[in-house]
Amino acid sequence: MAALLPGEWIKNWEKGGKSEFVQLCRALSENKNHDVGFRDIQQALYELAYHVVRGNLKHDQASNVLGDVIEFREDMPSILADVFCILDIETSCLEEKNKRDHFTQLVLACLYLVSDTVLKERLDPETLESLGLIKQSQQFNQKSVKIKTKLFYKQQKFNLLREENEGYAKLIAELGQDLSGNITSDLILENIKSLIGCFNLDPNRVLDIILEVYECRPEYDDFFVPLIESYMYMCEPQTLCHILGFKFKFYQDPSGETPSSLYRVAAVLLQHNLIELEDLYVHLLPGDNAIMEEHKREIVEAKQIVRKLTMVVLSSEKTEEKEKEKEKEEEKTEKPPDNQKLGLLEALLKIGDWHHAQSIMDQMPPFYATSHKPIAVALCQLVHVTIEPLYRRVGVPKGAKGSPISSLPNQRAPKQAESFEELRKEVFNMLCYLGPHLSHDPILFAKVVRLGKAFMKEFQSDGSKQEDKEKMETLFSCLLSITDQVLLPSLSLMDCNACMSEELWGMFKTFPYQYRYRLYGQWKNETYNSHPLLVKVKAQTIDRAKYIMKRLTKENVKPSGRQIGKLSHSNPTILFDYILSQIQKYDNLITPVVDSLKYLTSLNYDVLAYCIIEALANPEKERMKHDDTTISSWLQSLASFCGAVFRKYPIELAGLLQYVANQLKAGKSFDLLILKEVVQKMAGIEITEEMTMEQLEAMTGGEQLKAEGGYFGQIRNTKKSSQRLKDALLDHDLALPLCLLMAQQRNGVIFQEGGEKHLKLVGKLYDQCHDTLVQFGGFLASNLSTEDYIKRVPSIDVLCNEFHTPHDAAFFLSRPMYAHHISSKYDELKKAEKGNKQQHKVHKYITSCELVMAPVHEAVISLHLPKVWDDISPQFYATFWSLTMYDLAVPHSSYDREVNKLKVQMKAIDDNQEMPPNKKKKEKERCTALQDKLLEEEKKQLEHVQRVLQRLKLEKDNWLLAKSTKNETITKFLQLCIFPRCIFSAIDAVYCAHFVELVHQQKTPNFSTLLCYDRVFSDIIYTVASCTENEASRYGRFLCCMLETVTRWHSDRVIYEKECGNYPGFLTILRATGFDGGNKADQLDYENFRHVVHKWHYKLTKASVHCLETGEYTHIRNILIVLTKILPWYPKVLNLGQALERRVHKICQEEKEKRPDLYALAMGYSGQLKSRKPFMIPENEFHHKDPPARNAVPATVQNGPGGAGMPTSLTINTVRLEEGTTEETDKLKEKSQGVVKVINKTVNATPKVTTSNGNSASNSKIIKEKDDKEKSGKEKDKEKKDKTPAATPEMKALGKDGKDKPKEERANKEEKAREIKEKTPKSDKEKEKVKKEEKASKEEKSKTVVTIIESKSTAEKEREKEPSRERDLAKEMKSKENAKGGEKVPVAGSLKSPVPRSETSESEREQKRRKVDTHSSPSHSSTVKDNLNELKDSSAKHYINHTTPTLSKSKEREVEKKDMDKSRERSREREKKDEKDRKDRKRDHSNSDREVPQDSTKRRKEENGTTGSSKHSKSESPSDSPRLNEKEKEKNKSKSSGKEKGDSIKAEKMEKSSSGSKKESRHDKEKTEKKDKRDSAGGKEEKKHHKSSDKHR
Repeated sequence: MAALLPGEWIKNWEKGGKSEFVQLCRALSENKNHDVGFRDIQQALYELAYHVVRGNLKHDQASNVLGDVIEFREDMPSILADVFCILDIETSCLEEKNKRDHFTQLVLACLYLVSDTVLKERLDPETLESLGLIKQSQQFNQKSVKIKTKLFYKQQKFNLLREENEGYAKLIAELGQDLSGNITSDLILENIKSLIGCFNLDPNRVLDIILEVYECRPEYDDFFVPLIESYMYMCEPQTLCHILGFKFKFYQDPSGETPSSLYRVAAVLLQHNLIELEDLYVHLLPGDNAIMEEHKREIVEAKQIVRKLTMVVLSSEKTEEKEKEKEKEEEKTEKPPDNQKLGLLEALLKIGDWHHAQSIMDQMPPFYATSHKPIAVALCQLVHVTIEPLYRRVGVPKGAKGSPISSLPNQRAPKQAESFEELRKEVFNMLCYLGPHLSHDPILFAKVVRLGKAFMKEFQSDGSKQEDKEKMETLFSCLLSITDQVLLPSLSLMDCNACMSEELWGMFKTFPYQYRYRLYGQWKNETYNSHPLLVKVKAQTIDRAKYIMKRLTKENVKPSGRQIGKLSHSNPTILFDYILSQIQKYDNLITPVVDSLKYLTSLNYDVLAYCIIEALANPEKERMKHDDTTISSWLQSLASFCGAVFRKYPIELAGLLQYVANQLKAGKSFDLLILKEVVQKMAGIEITEEMTMEQLEAMTGGEQLKAEGGYFGQIRNTKKSSQRLKDALLDHDLALPLCLLMAQQRNGVIFQEGGEKHLKLVGKLYDQCHDTLVQFGGFLASNLSTEDYIKRVPSIDVLCNEFHTPHDAAFFLSRPMYAHHISSKYDELKKAEKGNKQQHKVHKYITSCELVMAPVHEAVISLHLPKVWDDISPQFYATFWSLTMYDLAVPHSSYDREVNKLKVQMKAIDDNQEMPPNKKKKEKERCTALQDKLLEEEKKQLEHVQRVLQRLKLEKDNWLLAKSTKNETITKFLQLCIFPRCIFSAIDAVYCAHFVELVHQQKTPNFSTLLCYDRVFSDIIYTVASCTENEASRYGRFLCCMLETVTRWHSDRVIYEKECGNYPGFLTILRATGFDGGNKADQLDYENFRHVVHKWHYKLTKASVHCLETGEYTHIRNILIVLTKILPWYPKVLNLGQALERRVHKICQEEKEKRPDLYALAMGYSGQLKSRKPFMIPENEFHHKDPPARNAVPATVQNGPGGAGMPTSLTINTVRLEEGTTEETDKLKEKSQGVVKVINKTVNATPKVTTSNGNSASNSKIIKEKDDKEKSGKEKDKEKKDKTPAATPEMKALGKDGKDKPKEERANKEEKAREIKEKTPKSDKEKEKVKKEEKASKEEKSKTVVTIIESKSTAEKEREKEPSRERDLAKEMKSKENAKGGEKVPVAGSLKSPVPRSETSESEREQKRRKVDTHSSPSHSSTVKDNLNELKDSSAKHYINHTTPTLSKSKEREVEKKDMDKSRERSREREKKDEKDRKDRKRDHSNSDREVPQDSTKRRKEENGTTGSSKHSKSESPSDSPRLNEKEKEKNKSKSSGKEKGDSIKAEKMEKSSSGSKKESRHDKEKTEKKDKRDSAGGKEEKKHHKSSDKHR
């Protein structure tokens, strides 16, 4: 520190140094900063004195100046004494004596400035002695020791209680007197002071006594608190705290127990701030560290208990129970030492000192304090008091009185809550400290929950200001926190209190499910780990759950259910988690578990829903089995459980539905399984591919019929559950989103999800997605009101173009909307004007349809390219997609079936003696009501269907525009309508088939039924291969229904004539649009139709064999499914059936080890196919192949109204046409039609020409069969040849049927080689063809050369050569023919003209036909092999049969008819010539020399040129086109020398290449053969022959 006294001042002391020093001291003493001035003055004085000691300044100069300075400060003498003290010490140590002398002189000079008492205090005794202030330093020392001893060590004699008992007795009397009067604490305090003074009482002891008395008189807070407060002014502040501390310490020995009164006194003093908590807290035991350790120990113990419970203990249960009991006893004996902190805390809570209580709890681990029941109860009581006014205002339920709780007496307790805001500030905090231990007070729990409910009501009502809203939001989040941290954990600790659970649900149901599920999630996954108690509870719950689940069976559902219920009231999350884990492992638990859940509370059901969703969303679980081809069983079990439990109990569905929607958004479709199950169980809408036809039929009726007969399980009482499902969907706007997501996800499954997945699984997922869509859409359609539906589903163009919904799904969703809309409009119109006439009603219905559908017609135009609408109208498209089976037909048989069932039920009820009468009555009433409903529904549907058909009749003319070609129209129809819809659902499959039939029946212009069916059956490979499993099943159903119709027509000429004979759909010459098609010559005749059907069966076989031989999983599986579905109607022909059987057998062998599912399918089909075998028939019974008969008839007859071969060929041609050549074909058809017309005219001109040839009827039969055989092999050849030469555009067109081309060529050139190849179905056929052809040629030669008798004998020989079976066939046919003489049925569309035919043969044939078709009863199984071989087999046999002459024919008839036949022949020849001319004329007009015109000319020329020429003469007529030449080649190859053979070959070629050509060629054969026979044999034979040909027809 720098010197304050410069050396110059000392040197010039007298001159200026002294004055400078004085000024310095004055300045320093005036300094405002007291401490700084004090130190500086000390230093200045010290420096001055030090100069004196060193001798630089004289002591008198110094004493003078000190005298001047001493007045500047009051404490200046004391400062100077300090300086002397320091110098005394310093100088005493110095050796230089003069300095010590200087010091003593200075002190002596200054004695007048500092009092000697101060110096005696501070200077050393020796110095004092030298100064003369004391006599002897030794004596002075002794004296000071004595004084100190007296002061500090000698104990005063206090008046303690026993010594001064009178004073203390008076004190106690003062404090213990009756305080109820006017006595105040101030008065008593004065008396106490007097007593202390009088009796010399110890003040601390007095304070202690005051506290003791206060402890005993706790009710006098108002007296004692002010008394102590006043008394404390006389004591040190810490005294009170110390005294209390000593009191607490007194009770701290292990056996001591601190009295509650002491805690209370301490608490009151704390509340009045007479002591500080920090001061008192240190006196209390146990220490905080001990508390922490205890808390940790509790957690460890809890975990150990959990471990014990979860461990598998193999010893008997009894020993475990004993151990547990021992543990409990030990716990009782080890009573924990008194916890004074908790005691004080409890006292604080009881008096309402929340502030200090909170401080204490903050020092401890969370929830440690409240885990002690007294504290929890005390805190609960405090909360009761605090919430009382608010609870009374808003929380008390209506009608409840409740017991009001009085407020705490002291003013310092927390303020009672009057509003929710105050509740948040005060009470929520208290509740948070309570945590799970609110469970100690269920009443408070209920109050808090009710307040929560009241708040939610207020929160959800609108109309508050923005600020209020923000406050409410804060409050709401606080309420959620309280629920999470307090209410749910407390519920876990309550002992199965169902009321609390329901009470809590009252509040919970006001939360959105997102909040609820969040809370359940926290409760389940976090809460149980936070408190030792909850950890134990969790373990005990699981243990108990295991115990119950082990014993749960169907038989003990009730008792087990009650136990589950009890357990679930408190710990639903843990219980359900365990139950669900068990269900996922053992699906047989589902039913008993579902039944046992009936004792749950609403909250538990909601928790169950959450647990299910959590289990479904478990990321650790694989959704597929290890083989990656099937969905995991755990997921299937959960889905099944979902459906059952959601149906049976009132569980909210929103969360589950939203979960499924979210999964779909994420592109995951596995979870659709859940939606499928839920809809199935809750709405009773089943989706299954395994429906029987009866069920399917029932599904086309009304809702009641569907419920009764449409589903496997009789799903009853779904009204409530389906209503719940509907409400959930509508409330959360999930109905349409789910539909759209599913519709989009179908493609997502393939293109997004299905990337790495197994094809089989992709198919499964696609099916699941699609089925669920159909099911869900069905549910919405039947459950949503019209308004709801229309409001939610956008128009069709928006669905497709904006939402990118596939068209089939979009129409599926819109369809119910149209139906609803139309019916509501119709009802409006009916109400508007009441006309009861049926016509009026129909008119109104049609009007309402137009109103509703007009916008739809507009909307659909945007769905496809403009050129689509050239062929089909938007109206037709919309009509097809908007109708359902319900609109087209009434399932009368289903209604009858269900009504009969009910009648049987009622009879059974009547007969039941055991049933009590009242139950009988109820049941009967139910059945009667149901019966009435069904009948009413049937009537309603019948009226509806009639209206719809009327509407369609009016619409149909505008349906098909066919601006390009009919072929193109059919293409569009199949592509845009039939195929997408027939695989949409089973009912849609049936609908498509029915719709095609309906369009046909309505005689819709431009609709070629033949083309349509031909397209459907011709090549099913691609369609089958691209289906999923369920789609294949539906496609099979569609084909089955189509085949059913075809088979019905095929079975009986009468049915065919009635339903097809005169219908434009069976026109074989397709004219320009607008042609009425009334000419019979253009119709396909019955026999040719049978040929066409055979061709379709053949095509189906071919496709099936192909699919079975690919080795592809999908191909094989799908074709087997399809074949199983069409078993009732296919295969009908024996050889096709055998071919299938061989292929399927091969599959069974190959796939047994590799792909068990294919093996199972194949085995199933194989078995069913075998059972169908007895109903299969040889090919000759399925359709008749008799070329001789045809040839025997003159051309005129053939082309007569009976429907010539040419038209047939046309039909099939058109089926085959390429898009490019369709128009040409149409022109061609027109031409050929014209030709046929000419022929018709001529035919009509010669009314009754006999159609029999010189040969016997059996002969004609034989030749027919031969011809058929040739055909079966040569049809293909023709196809080939048609393609190869391609001489005319038509030929090119025909060439489309090119698949068979190579085979055909082989047929011609390498017949033998083909025989060897078994796999190509042709080889066998070819073999037999060759043989038969040879035979035929021989027979024909013999016929030409020899007389009638000779020819007969040859035939006989031939027959002998044949196997006996063939002979029998021929005989059978003959006998039938004889038996039936006299039924003449000229049929439009038959092979021959309406010339009188031998009726016997015809009727026989029809009998046979009926036989064939009546055999078709449903049975399912099929095999695919060498169909074509067998085709040829059978055809060969036919051929041979027919060639054998039948001598058994009645000769009389032959003789009679000989002459007539001859005359007929002549007239025919004439007609032929005329026809020829007409045809030539027409041909000139045509632009192209197509095959059909050529054909006709061929026929003409043949007929003209060969009328009377022998069979051997080859066709020399100008109609020998390339095709003819090919036929001739074929003739040569087969070594048959007859012209009829050439014709037959021709016919076959055409037949194969197109449906029409097949028939045509047959006609040609017939013509030539008949002619030749006529020449060679007499009229008798002609008659017989005619009979036989008729028969074959």
